[in-house]
Amino acid sequence: MLLYVVKLLILLPLIGLLVWGSLKLAQKMQVRLGGAPEGGKAVRVIETTMLSPTLKLAVIEFHGREILVSVSRQGLSRLAEAPARALIEGPRP
Repeated sequence: MLLYVVKLLILLPLIGLLVWGSLKLAQKMQVRLGGAPEGGKAVRVIETTMLSPTLKLAVIEFHGREILVSVSRQGLSRLAEAPARALIEGPRP
């Protein structure tokens, strides 16, 4: 019984550190591989807001225009369109 408790005290923190390390590695890889190069894609999702479990609002940039769309199970509906705003460099909150 004592051997079981000693193994548990050693392996439990080790497993926790492995999980924490793999999560940190996944975050770094996501940042490194997540961004597409500039000019690589014609469509870019700028922001999404969930209104209900089945309904979202999304702002999509397409060829210098920002398009507000409603996203539901039935599909997309264009709600509004405006010229794209200039990008401000810096960290986002």
